[in-house]
Amino acid sequence: MATTTANTKLRHNEYYGQQSTFDELYERSLNGVKFNKLYDKIVEESNILLAYRNIKANTGSNTEGTDGKTIKDIAGMTNQQVITMVKRRLKNYIPQSVRRVEILKDNGQKRPLGIPTMFDRLLQQCILQILEPICEAKFHNHSYGFRPNRSTEHAKATMHRMINLQHLHFVVDIDIKGFYDNVDHGKLLKQMWTMGIKDKQLLCIISAMLKAEIEGLGIPNKGVPQGGLCSPLFSNVVLNELDWWISDQWESFETSYPYKK
Repeated sequence: MATTTANTKLRHNEYYGQQSTFDELYERSLNGVKFNKLYDKIVEESNILLAYRNIKANTGSNTEGTDGKTIKDIAGMTNQQVITMVKRRLKNYIPQSVRRVEILKDNGQKRPLGIPTMFDRLLQQCILQILEPICEAKFHNHSYGFRPNRSTEHAKATMHRMINLQHLHFVVDIDIKGFYDNVDHGKLLKQMWTMGIKDKQLLCIISAMLKAEIEGLGIPNKGVPQGGLCSPLFSNVVLNELDWWISDQWESFETSYPYKK
């Protein structure tokens, strides 16, 4: 299933001529380039149409937001109307309110989900497509959650290798309680800046996105909606420093003896 999804995503990227753009962003990010004009790439017609295609393929596109609209309400628009709408809304971005629902967890507790409106989901997808390759180049190689072409199977394979070849037999389990609900907005934006995302216009849009009113709760001063399309990427940005710190302590630190492979 994971391979099929990856192949479909690649096919869509190539069909709309965006794969070369994503590859270039990844390569430049890997080489430490700073990005000051990402907004222009986000509102390119090919990126908007790709986002629209990806949104339509998502099963959640039939879930209503606070405005009661689904993908069917966008399906009646022409491609040019969709492009014009995205550009107009992003130029002076004011997010619509986020619908809040609670789903039952295996332990009997409830997990809150924030569901943006259909139009905001489309805008988030446009942003996600450009940010993802930049952030991917910065993430640690042993980070497996909510990343393209990675899954729990890859994490398990790494674990088996470490047990059988490196003879490491201890596991530390860390659970951050209410992580999504407690993400510091200012720290997240600073971490994105440190990663090389220095387009102030885009960062202002992301800041507004983070402060979208939550139905029944008001305007949040922290957290990301667990259900927003960009939220998994934002969570990985926040946790990236922890990943690299752990790596520096036990894996990639310099030794006094110059071992050679």
